[in-house]
Amino acid sequence: MQAFLAATSAELDFDGVVGFYGALDGSKRGFPSPPDVVGEMRCPVLGLFGGADQAISREQVAAFDQAMDDAGVEHEVVVYPDAPHSFFDRRYEDHAEASADAWRRTLRFIEG
Repeated sequence: MQAFLAATSAELDFDGVVGFYGALDGSKRGFPSPPDVVGEMRCPVLGLFGGADQAISREQVAAFDQAMDDAGVEHEVVVYPDAPHSFFDRRYEDHAEASADAWRRTLRFIEG
């Protein structure tokens, strides 16, 4: 969530942000929810999510993706169907395909 919210900061002036399974509902933490501030995003966004994430629903991800479409934010959202929350932080063998793809996409995004 922090990466998505950082995309709204003029002071940080990022060229892009990558969010690995970033929370999309900030209300419980006292933060804005990323889908609610997409109009303020100032850079491209890469969002990588697990389709089996118990904390971030596919509906939330779809709404975030649509909100960025509607706001004209350059972005890519990828959902790995069988991957849980924190798939990239777990044992590599457990989610090797999703992790390898997420890393390739991240490097391609950074290299621009």
